[in-house]
Amino acid sequence: MMIDAAWFLAGLVALIFGAEIMVRGGAEVAARLGISPIVIGLTVVSIGTSLPELAVGVVAVQEGSGALAVGNIAGTNVVNLLLILGLSALIVPLAMAGRTLRFELPVMAGAAVLMLVLSLDGKLTQTDGLILVAGAVAYTVALIRATRRETAAVVHEYDEEYPPEVGTVRTRTPLHVAMMIGGIAVVVIGADWLVDGAVGMARSFGISDALIGLTVVAIGTSAPELVTTVVSTIRGNRDIAIGNLLGSSIYNILLILGATCLVASEGLALPASLVRIDIPVMVAVALVCIPIFVSGRRVSRGEGGAMVGAYLAYLAFLLITQS
Repeated sequence: MMIDAAWFLAGLVALIFGAEIMVRGGAEVAARLGISPIVIGLTVVSIGTSLPELAVGVVAVQEGSGALAVGNIAGTNVVNLLLILGLSALIVPLAMAGRTLRFELPVMAGAAVLMLVLSLDGKLTQTDGLILVAGAVAYTVALIRATRRETAAVVHEYDEEYPPEVGTVRTRTPLHVAMMIGGIAVVVIGADWLVDGAVGMARSFGISDALIGLTVVAIGTSAPELVTTVVSTIRGNRDIAIGNLLGSSIYNILLILGATCLVASEGLALPASLVRIDIPVMVAVALVCIPIFVSGRRVSRGEGGAMVGAYLAYLAFLLITQS
């Protein structure tokens, strides 16, 4: 048991460190290629903070723990939308940008519903993976087009967070590429350690892979999103905080889960509890965000506290009913 916990913690540290290095290197390389800061923030950073989920998913599938991979996606999105967003609103009430309400919010809800529909037969196939990845490509293209119509204030916010002049020195570009590759390698190694430790702990406690994915793994792999969102909130960059969180939640389903399905040659068999309870809970959380965001175009401290409370209640429900 102690050895499994040690492997889990070592893997978690490696995931967080590797994701941070990969995001920094990727942002620098993207800037060197002339990609605008707002596109870097909404795509490179969002995908980078979802990299731990991808690594965990691929490793879990290879080790025969597909339920852990899917549970991790569902659990991570609930953590993102209830716990992390709620904590951010408790720090500073979050005002909603027009792009968030018009574009990211409905896409996030649609992606959640799509995941539920594809999972109703109790299995996610490679064809389902293709559908999800195609959705990720379409979302990215639409997102890049949407940034061209963004307000000057939002563009300035991203310019300050991801300065366009960063990474323009040619001699530093190989270093940034090495950071990207090295970060990905560390994440992959960390995912292997984390999955081994998580599965070992699940076996020791006699609980399912899905439950361990929904709880400790989901909270652990959400660490990059937590750090990015809280730091952006404290700095007053509300659009970056919300954009990263929603973007990461969208990519988790469309890109990360899609790629995980493609790796699973025989598909991912889903436990009944995931299909009947946990994925519907994820969908419900995404849908509830719509009236919260639209009403007053902000998330107040009271709503943030209620979201954190709802997550703690859900966590207690999982531990009581599924352990």
